[in-house]
Amino acid sequence: MPKSKKKVAKPSAVVPDPQVVAASPVRVSEPIVDVWLRALRWKQWVKNVLIFLPLFFSHQWGQPGLVWRAILGFAVFCAGASGIYLVNDLMDEAADREHPTKRHRPLAAGRISRSHCWIMSVVLVVGGAAFATILSPDFLVMYGVYVVSACAYSLWLKRLMLVDAMMLAGFYTLRIFAGSLATQTPVSNWLLLFSLFFFLGLAFQKRFAELLGWDDSQEPLRRRGYVKADLGLINSMGTSSSYMAVLVLALYVQSPEVATHYGRPGALWWTVPCLLLWVSRLWLLAGRGEVTEDAIAFAVRDRVSYAIAAAVLVIATLAQPV
Repeated sequence: MPKSKKKVAKPSAVVPDPQVVAASPVRVSEPIVDVWLRALRWKQWVKNVLIFLPLFFSHQWGQPGLVWRAILGFAVFCAGASGIYLVNDLMDEAADREHPTKRHRPLAAGRISRSHCWIMSVVLVVGGAAFATILSPDFLVMYGVYVVSACAYSLWLKRLMLVDAMMLAGFYTLRIFAGSLATQTPVSNWLLLFSLFFFLGLAFQKRFAELLGWDDSQEPLRRRGYVKADLGLINSMGTSSSYMAVLVLALYVQSPEVATHYGRPGALWWTVPCLLLWVSRLWLLAGRGEVTEDAIAFAVRDRVSYAIAAAVLVIATLAQPV
């Protein structure tokens, strides 16, 4: 009598956990190049455009040699900044996994390994230093100051309330100094004073957005020195700094220095309401929870910000730079 064949059950398809799928930041098939570009935060490279400001305000952008020096300085700081971002992600990996949005970063999501992050970070920082030597020794020193201070920020200073915001504002201002050294053009005290208040306001806005999205009002923001009760004060300090930047711009526009750089300095008065509109709108949207990132990343994808920037460029052109 023939033996009955046992039916072998086919393995059932593995059904992924809906919660895991919903939390996954990218598809498994995402190209590794795209993963690394997100890890390097290439969208943040727009911050390094500040290196071009000394050349722009000195009205020497018509000299190709200086423009190429500014481009090289821009590339150096992009490499260094991305290297530091990787170090920051390595230090914050555990905290990022608990964050509602930062858990999607490639390292926190497990898309890239810690060892590869360390290697890429060293390559970028050292490579940036190698190209910095082409510009000038002073520029190399400024680049080194940026790398060391950024590492200190990632390892320790970012945990100190208020100090972290001042450090972020300092990084922006340092880029302007670096642009001056790269292009060998002077930088005015007006520009430095404006950048100090303007970027301090943006730093407080970043902390405000992070704290507003933090769930637990009793526990301090992970790896930060703030608690939920600080929201009102951070909002006050941030808006005050932003409006101080507007005041500095207004004082500059009516100063005698403007007449030496512009044929129609009166036209520049229109830049004041443009900036006032932008910072007021930024803080209004941040209070509503619609700006969940730093202001620069928000401006890159915001049409109104592009419109205001275009208006400022038109105004600067109408002012007839000398």
